[in-house]
Amino acid sequence: MVMKKVILSNMGKQTEYADSCDWKAPKIEHKREKAKAQKSTIYKHKGNFKWSGVKTEKYKHNSRGWSAIVRNVLIGDHGETCKFHLRYFEIQPNGYSSLERHNHEHVVVCIRGKGKVLMGEKFYTIKYLDTIYIAPNTVHQLSNPYDEPFGFFCIVNAKRDKPKEVRSKNKKK
Repeated sequence: MVMKKVILSNMGKQTEYADSCDWKAPKIEHKREKAKAQKSTIYKHKGNFKWSGVKTEKYKHNSRGWSAIVRNVLIGDHGETCKFHLRYFEIQPNGYSSLERHNHEHVVVCIRGKGKVLMGEKFYTIKYLDTIYIAPNTVHQLSNPYDEPFGFFCIVNAKRDKPKEVRSKNKKK
């Protein structure tokens, strides 16, 4: 078999390649290749609703409009490039989240105890594995009027707007 040389020109730069079935096109960088390479990870559950490599944080930086609630970001704070974040929130007895609305939707799955959710003007009781879809711009608040912790996963868009606090006369129930 006779091998010929092939010369390709790309923006004034010439590159020589052997003409064979083993020939591979020059590598062209794509934007996705420039993104940080991701490493698959397992965040092991350590018991008591804590995960290895995941820190427990304040619910929000300001301390207005909420009480006795913490969050753990399982997916979304460790350099992942997925389009969603997975967080675990836990509300202690008599605690509550802020009363808010925002343009993004989210999903809540109860995994510990039970709690209440206000959606619009109506309260609902949620318990183990009950799943809630909160549509964009729905006024909502989660609360725990019970004697045990209320924990839930919350799935939101990675790119999302900031919640707008809704002023109201003590909506928690």
